[in-house]
Amino acid sequence: MIIYVIAVLDSVFPVVPSETLVIIGGVSAGLGDLSITFVVLAAGLGAFTGDNMSYLIGRRASGAITRRYERTEKGRRRLQTVINQIHERGGLLLITARFIPGGRTILTLSCGITRQERRWYMGWIAAAATIWALYASLLGFIGGKTFEENHTLAFVVAFVAAVSVTVVIEIIRAVLKKIRKRTP
Repeated sequence: MIIYVIAVLDSVFPVVPSETLVIIGGVSAGLGDLSITFVVLAAGLGAFTGDNMSYLIGRRASGAITRRYERTEKGRRRLQTVINQIHERGGLLLITARFIPGGRTILTLSCGITRQERRWYMGWIAAAATIWALYASLLGFIGGKTFEENHTLAFVVAFVAAVSVTVVIEIIRAVLKKIRKRTP
């Protein structure tokens, strides 16, 4: 239950460390203390619920935020850029952002603010939450199985792997951004 609650909160308040807790849950499952199925389901459902809450918060604030941005030409361009990016790469952005602390909250709020179709959004969020929950849970689970005798090392290895994947995603994103800027 705690994994579910923390995953929900992390989607809305990105200072809550849900990935760390899911990895710990996976380590515990690897050591036989929890069911890996429970960890994956709790993490995935929590992420899905939290992302939908974030979307609804954005949707509720949409009118006020949109009016604020539409006051100036610069604001209108920024808002249109966000809408265009979501339309062009929205699904992949939602999956990738799930692995970037704070990124998922900004993007899920933006989807609500720009009033993206709810059905489309929920489909991509379901995929993103499932991939993330499997990744973090199994990372901990494999670490727990591999390092049964040293729980601290299991957590450290799993956590470093998770951070490394996030860093690699950010590097790839930055490189792709530079390439897009150079391309006419």
